[in-house]
Amino acid sequence: MIGWPGHFWGKCMKHILIYGDSNTFGTAPMRDLTDSPILPRGVRWGDQMAQALGDNYAVTIEGLPGRTTVFDDPVEGEHLNGLRILPAILHSHKPIDLLIIALGTNDQKRKFGLGTIDIALGVARLIREAMASGVVQHTLAICPPVVEIRGELGDIFYGGPERASDLPRLMERSAVREGAAFFDAGKHIHVDALDGVHWNAQAHASLGEAVAKVIPDLI
Repeated sequence: MIGWPGHFWGKCMKHILIYGDSNTFGTAPMRDLTDSPILPRGVRWGDQMAQALGDNYAVTIEGLPGRTTVFDDPVEGEHLNGLRILPAILHSHKPIDLLIIALGTNDQKRKFGLGTIDIALGVARLIREAMASGVVQHTLAICPPVVEIRGELGDIFYGGPERASDLPRLMERSAVREGAAFFDAGKHIHVDALDGVHWNAQAHASLGEAVAKVIPDLI
């Protein structure tokens, strides 16, 4: 391992990297597919988590709209495959005391046709790759809340609630098997009713505070 225990940029603090999708990036609920609203920095759940944790933690947010766990997107591009770019991201931000993987929503899109177990196993693959990198000490998998079929995103995610019906249980089982911790975001927040996929500012605040409470027990 590199630089442990707990030294980040010469300071005695814990470094957390969040690896996620549009909800980690800060995409706000969308009126339609031409809408591209972005929550301001400080409002995103990762920012809220960092504020709650305080000065002993440094948080890096790596969110990319459309990112999947390990699957190429045939329409929007291979760069959205979370596995492809993970090694570069990890080594760009090393050392990492805790990697938070907050993915699984985009895997529910109709074009992928995935089952619940496929999504859970995708997260497990990311955990294995991260721990094999030699620059990550601990991992936490966050299961997203269930999507709802609403608005123009409804066609893209049609069947998503059924495809991910048992995702929390299967993702937890897969994550724990790989030695990672698990957090079910669906117990704390819901998607916004405007588009059924993204989270509003209150949800970001609630999730950030909830995840911050479990961090000290993990690292």
